Amino acid sequence: MFIFEWLNNQLLKMEWLHHLVTVLIEKGFGLDPISRVGGSIHFFIYDVIKIFILLSVLIFFISYIQSYFPPERTKKILSRFKGLTANILSALLGTVTPFCSCSSIPLFIGFTSAGLPIGVTFSFLISSPLVDLASVILLASIFNWRIAIAYVVVGLVLAVIGGTIISKLKLEKYVESFVYSNQMISATQEELTTRERLDYSKDQVVEIIQKVWLYILIGVGIGAAIHNWIPESVITALLGQDKWYSVPLATIIGTPMYADIFGTLPIAEALVAKGVGIGTALAFMMSVTALSLPSLIMLKKVVKTRLLVIFIGIVTVGILIIGYTFNAFGHLLL
Repeated sequence: MFIFEWLNNQLLKMEWLHHLVTVLIEKGFGLDPISRVGGSIHFFIYDVIKIFILLSVLIFFISYIQSYFPPERTKKILSRFKGLTANILSALLGTVTPFCSCSSIPLFIGFTSAGLPIGVTFSFLISSPLVDLASVILLASIFNWRIAIAYVVVGLVLAVIGGTIISKLKLEKYVESFVYSNQMISATQEELTTRERLDYSKDQVVEIIQKVWLYILIGVGIGAAIHNWIPESVITALLGQDKWYSVPLATIIGTPMYADIFGTLPIAEALVAKGVGIGTALAFMMSVTALSLPSLIMLKKVVKTRLLVIFIGIVTVGILIIGYTFNAFGHLLL
């Protein structure tokens, strides 16, 4: 137990890095790390370095796993199963695929055109941006393993339930006709060598970091401002755990934004530190990743309004339920 705790603190929470940044702030900048300015700089430097280190390592290993699941192989795996089992498997496969909803939509089109039920593809579409293996590690590094695992479980449950409801409603006719004619190329997948998988993983690290670095910097900057400059009384007055409207308000605030979970984590960290309920913070994260306005605009190009509204409704209700549940029982996990 002691060894696990030490590894968790040093490898995930990176206490060694926290101490180094503290020394840098004190000796290098001549600032008090608990002052507003010093604390903001400390928060920013520490979180940025920690997130980029963890993200690079995690993307590399996740991409290596993902190299075994190209779209054609994933489609073949999913086509072997029906009903709830297919929805569960689709949601699980979403955890090892793209890191934002906009990059998931092309795969959603490919799977739908390949003949997979839309309920199964929607389970994938919900899960892919919402839950991934990297989010487990990053959540554990900021909060703890109980919160991380609980988040993944509820995210997968939401993806499975959402896809199942859409399947039961038989909404195939509300997918744009061109999607069904945009057939996924069925080609024999050449087995990659270990060297090719390593090169692919390295390329994915570079590509994804290039896509998300700005969102991470913005997210950490906002987190630093919340953590050190906005009084706790102001935050709790708006989003305090005792406010019944905090969860829907956080969901509404998150929807117009476009980022991924890596950019929202520092904000959630700062909000929780200021007394915001963990459920409210998670609702904000989920709305940004699953209901971002740019991804909904992209989705509108491939599904008709009724299906889009049902999708938004299901995900929104799911996020609200998850938010209120975590606010009520989250203290047991912290």
